[in-house]
Amino acid sequence: MSIEVKVPVLPESVSDAVIAAWHKKVGDAVRRDEVLLDLETDKVVLDVPAPVDGVLEEILCEAGETVTAEQVVARIREGAVAEASAGDAARDDKPAPKAAAAEKPQAAPAKVDTSELSPAARRVAEQHGIDPSKVEGTGRGGRVTKEDLLRHMDKPDSDGASSAAAAGVAAGPRPEQRVPMTRMRARIAERMMQSKNSIAMLTSFNEIDLGAVMKLRSELKEQFEKTHGVRLGFMSFFAKAAANALQRHPIINASVDGNDIIYHGYADISIAVATDRGLVTPVLRNVEQMSFAEVEKAIADYAEAARKGSLKLEDLQGGTFTITNGGTFGSLMSTPIVNPPQSAILGMHAIKERPIARNGQVVIAPMMYVALSYDHRIIDGKDAVLFLVDIKNQLENPAKMLLGL
Repeated sequence: MSIEVKVPVLPESVSDAVIAAWHKKVGDAVRRDEVLLDLETDKVVLDVPAPVDGVLEEILCEAGETVTAEQVVARIREGAVAEASAGDAARDDKPAPKAAAAEKPQAAPAKVDTSELSPAARRVAEQHGIDPSKVEGTGRGGRVTKEDLLRHMDKPDSDGASSAAAAGVAAGPRPEQRVPMTRMRARIAERMMQSKNSIAMLTSFNEIDLGAVMKLRSELKEQFEKTHGVRLGFMSFFAKAAANALQRHPIINASVDGNDIIYHGYADISIAVATDRGLVTPVLRNVEQMSFAEVEKAIADYAEAARKGSLKLEDLQGGTFTITNGGTFGSLMSTPIVNPPQSAILGMHAIKERPIARNGQVVIAPMMYVALSYDHRIIDGKDAVLFLVDIKNQLENPAKMLLGL
C-alpha cells in the first residue's frame, strides 16, 4: 500500500517552507527514519524522514517549491524493499552468465546522476557535463555543493588545462551565474533592511587589553578541559561579562514595543554562528546564572548543531542581546547591525598585539577593538559608553569578574 509523506507541523511563527533538496529519487529504496528531503524555513533547515520502509513511488513537489504544514509531498510503496530484496536473492541463485565475447560492443556509459544535488548545483553539473561522483563534497553529509563543482572546474587536468576550459568555459573572471536566494538568505536580507529602516542605530567603540584573560586561560585551560570536558574559550568570558553588565545597565537589555520599553530581568544572549547557509543566532538562556563551563558547553553544542544543520527553531527564538565575533575571520573593526526587537549588539574583533601605554611605560599587549551598536531611540550615548567600559573593566580584571565584583 502507498503511504503519504507529509510536511511536518511547522512552528507557530512559520507559515510555510521551501523544499531545499531531495535525497532520494523515484524508485529508490528507503528505510524508516531515513532522511528523504530538506525543508528550508526562514531560519533553519528541517529534515523530513521516511515514515516506513519501502520504495519512493512518487514525488509530488520538486525542490524549490513552497509547501505548507501537513501537505503531501511524496508517496512510498510500503514493503517494497523486502520484495525487491527477495527478487535480488532469487537472481543471485541463477548461474552467472558467460563472459561476453571480445568483439561485443561495450555498453553505453551510465547517465550522470544529479538527483541529490541542489537546483543550483544541478544546473552547473548539467551545463558543464560534470560527474558529481568525481567531485569531493564539502556540504552537509558530504553532499556536493555548487561551490564544490565550480572549484572542480578550476582544477587543472592531466594535460594542465582546467576542467572549466575542457568544458568550453572562457578562462579568466568572465563566467557569471544567476541563482535565487535561499529562503534563509532572503529572510536575513529582510531583517537587515528592517533593522536599518526601523532603528536609529549608532555604534560606540572601545578597546580591551586581553593580557589578563589570556594569562588566566593559559594557566587553567588544561585543568578546565579535564574537569569539564570542554575547552575554555574567549566567548564565555565575553558572554559572562555581558550578562553581568546587562544586569547593571538594564536599558541595554531592553526592547521597544510601540511606545513602551520592555525591560528584561534576564540575559538571554544570542551568539552569532556562521554556517554555509548564512548567519544564525542560537540563544543562551539565563546567562547570568550559568557557569563558564555551562556557557562553553552550550556554545559548543550549538556550533555542532549549526554545522550539521540540526538547530531547532526554538533554539533561535527570543534573545535580549547579541554577541557576534568577526575576529574569527580576521575582522579588525566593524559596526554590527542590531537584531530587532533587541536594542543592542556587541561586536568582538581580532586580537592584535599593539603598543600601548601601561603605568607610564610603552608595552606590547594583546588588544581587541569592541563595538556596541544600539538603538538610539531608547539608549543614550552615555549608557552605551558606560556599558562598554563595564565590559572592558571586567575583562581586564577577570579575577573581579569571577568573584562577582
